[in-house]
Amino acid sequence: MGSVKDKLHTGELYLPQDQELMAEQLKLQDRLYEYNLLKPSQTKAREAMLHDILAECGEGCYVEAPFYANFGGSHVHFGNYVYANYHLTMVDDTHIYVGDYTMFGPNVTIASAAHPIDPKLREELYQYNKPVRIGRNCWIGAGVIVVPGVTIGDNTVIGAGSVVTKDIPANVVAVGNPCRVLREIGEEDTEKWAKAIETIQK
Repeated sequence: MGSVKDKLHTGELYLPQDQELMAEQLKLQDRLYEYNLLKPSQTKAREAMLHDILAECGEGCYVEAPFYANFGGSHVHFGNYVYANYHLTMVDDTHIYVGDYTMFGPNVTIASAAHPIDPKLREELYQYNKPVRIGRNCWIGAGVIVVPGVTIGDNTVIGAGSVVTKDIPANVVAVGNPCRVLREIGEEDTEKWAKAIETIQK
């Protein structure tokens, strides 16, 4: 039988009011608070602290302040060149994985924590967690909500305001509440944006 801390990552029900766990969580949130107080001009300090507070942080990542996370980002894994606009919320009670070159619009919420549907268990304050995985080179639009246990495939675009309740495959545009695949990303997109780049470079 694992400790409460172990159960953060097993999907088992647990009681998050464990005193040791809460003490650790407060320390992690204090570090994140310090990150949010840094000036935009303090680019080197921001970069260094981001590497310090996240579980993993690749090269060239940038997160606009304020940035919120239940466990201070300590269960957040960023690849290279991840960008997040203002008010990114990572409910990182368990692991959240984000691939290289993925971008988040403002006011995005990625949640890994959940509570039982049974009202009696909720009243007793039980919780369980499921990891979230977001692939490489995704664009998560403004105001998107991603719920626990969801996987989003590489290169996918999630339209602004969507609520992602189920897995979304790679190479698609998906929108809505609940979020559904609108279309695949294909040659027409490549040709359209190639022309736009050609115009800029003239």
